[in-house]
Amino acid sequence: MTMAEAKKGQICAIRKIRGEARFLSRITAIGLTPGCPVEILRSDKRQPILLYSRDTMIALSRREGEKIMLEAVK
Repeated sequence: MTMAEAKKGQICAIRKIRGEARFLSRITAIGLTPGCPVEILRSDKRQPILLYSRDTMIALSRREGEKIMLEAVK
């Protein structure tokens, strides 16, 4: 599933990140890398995705969330 498809409260691990070099560089710079656990805090339609990872709250646009593949942990 993509991060944009994940539901509020789900705990997942990042499986793969797709996108151009600039996007990949920005995402990895904020600590989102394959294998990294994330908790989805908010995932309302037409709103940014709010997630918690590595002691940090991060907001991503839905378009960015569609490029990040997740694997459910819980």
